This record gives sequence, C-alpha cells and structure tokens, in this order.
Amino acid sequence: MTAAAEPAVRIEPETRAQLIRLTYGYMASRMIHTAVRLGLPDLLDGVDRDSVELAERIGAHAPSLHRLLRALAGLGLLAETEPGRFRLAPLGAPLSRRAEHRTTALTELFLSAEFWDSWQDLEHSIRTGRAAFDHVHGRPFFAYLDEHPALLEVFNEAMAENARFEAPRFVSGYDFGRYPELLDVGGGNGALLHAILAAHPGSRGIIFETPTVVEQARAATVTAGLADRCRVIDGDFFVGVPAEADAVLLKSVMHNWDDDRCVTILRNCRPAIRPGGRLLLLEPVLPTPMQSQTCVESVLSDINMLALTAGGFERTEDTFRRILDAAGYTLRAISATIAATDFRVIEAEPI
Repeated sequence: MTAAAEPAVRIEPETRAQLIRLTYGYMASRMIHTAVRLGLPDLLDGVDRDSVELAERIGAHAPSLHRLLRALAGLGLLAETEPGRFRLAPLGAPLSRRAEHRTTALTELFLSAEFWDSWQDLEHSIRTGRAAFDHVHGRPFFAYLDEHPALLEVFNEAMAENARFEAPRFVSGYDFGRYPELLDVGGGNGALLHAILAAHPGSRGIIFETPTVVEQARAATVTAGLADRCRVIDGDFFVGVPAEADAVLLKSVMHNWDDDRCVTILRNCRPAIRPGGRLLLLEPVLPTPMQSQTCVESVLSDINMLALTAGGFERTEDTFRRILDAAGYTLRAISATIAATDFRVIEAEPI
C-alpha cells in the first residue's frame, strides 16, 4: 500500500517574490560596484547625460552601458529623465564622491575581489569555524591588509566614511561632555573623537592607533583645528595602552576579535582609565531571540566577521557581560540605539 503524498505547502506569491529578490541580491551589488568602478555616480551627479555620450566618455559599449543604466534606474539609484538620458537619484547620491555621507569606499571595499572571494567560500567558515578569508588568501585579514597598501587605503577610507556618518549621531545620542578627557582606542583618523571635541569645547582627547594609521590621524587632527586639544599616539592594544583619560572609548573594536583577545584588549585598557572613569564600548547589541528585520546590518556584519576573521562577531548583552566580567569590569548601562544606526553605548566601570 503506497503512503499518501504529503500535501504541498502553500506559499504566498509575495513570499516567493521576496525570497527571489534576496536571492538575486548579488546582482544588484555587482551592478552598484560596476557603476562606481566606471565613475558613473560622479558623472551623473546633478547632470543629465545621454547613455551614448556616457559610453564615449568612459570607453564603454553603448548598448550594454544603456542596459546597466536602465537597470540602475529600475533599482532607484538613477532616474531616467527622458528616454536614454539619466541622472543620479537620491538613493544613489551617496555613491558620488561629492556626497557628504558618501559610501564610495565602502562599496569598493565590500565588493572588492578579496571580500567577494571570501564570501564565495562562506561554506568553509560554516563547516569549520575558520575564516574563509584565510582559506582563500592564505593569511589573516589584518595581516593581508598590512601587505596590500592599496586595499588598506580603501579600508581606512571606508572606515572613515562610516565614522563621518555615525559621529554626529553618537554626539547627539550620548553625553560625552561629562568626561574632561577621552581616549579613543583604535580611533582611526579621529573622525569620532573630533566630532565629540567639537561639540564639547571643554574636553580634551587622545587618539591611539597603529603606526600605519597614526599619521593620517595626526593630519586629520590638524585639519580639524584640534591639535591643541587632541594628541595622537601609536602602539599595539594587545601590548598596552600608554595613556590615561577619564573615559576610554572603543568603537567597532570588539567585533573584530574573539573573546580571549577582547579580554586582553580590555585588560590593557584598565590602567588607562582614571579613578571614577568609564569604559565606553560603541557596538551593536544583538537581541535575543532575534526578530525578523531587527538589526539587519548587524546580523550581516556578524556573518561578514565570520567570513573575514572567524574570531570576530557581533555580541548580545550576555556575551558583552561575559568579556567585561573576565576583564575586570562591571557593566553599568547600555544606551538606547543611536539614531539611524544599530549601535549602542555600553558603559562599564573597572572593578
């Protein structure tokens, strides 16, 4: 006797369509990357151009370029103002190098061959727990950056793009002014600390960075007109942090490393915190259980850290408590989500 077949599961048409859009997501990513590589956002920023004229200007096959422009218009990144003529739409505006909050370097970084090839081998990370990046490129991510100056430059600029966008939101979302002096550990070119100091003229700051980044931070500090209130020092936070401040700030540092390395960094930061001072971690805090469409950027970042670093990951409140306890801190407060970001300020006190 043959068993009755299981009834087919009914799928709503929109549910299927939504899944297909997610599956096709890489196509949109590659089109965006190609547009940036060709310089289209800059050429179409505030200007209508004919697709044939554009093709001649950039040395492209006109019919194929027209198809790309049409597809980008379909995604809302360009506007087809009349048949065959295009200009940058508001959604595509951050791709222009003239944009205040541009994402040009972020696009170049996250769609670079190094990132793309690592994500192609994501299954390796899922099966082994090891970084696909190491498997594909033969060395850890940060070591690879140090050996490839061009990619390092794109990486640093991408981080600066993020910092320039996020800094005003952190400044308005948390009272940094209660700390007379702040030490930004791993502070990049100083965009966040510069914004804090600009908003709080009575505060002083210190940027602590690696030797490969420190000159950029010094130059940016001079450009910001803050050289008299902000000094820049270099070193290795796995070895020690040779400075003191009322608050030690680490933004997007913890997610790069496993728990043991985070504990080492946090322990090395303890002597830098003056009595009564605070440790401030600026990181996403993933909810438990996860809800659909909650912290979307952060869950994608979590898998990105798996593919690139293996040890790094985005954490929940419980996992932050774990590393803080192990490093000798008490978690005192977690701020609300900072506007237009997934980030929170995690405030801890040395025990």
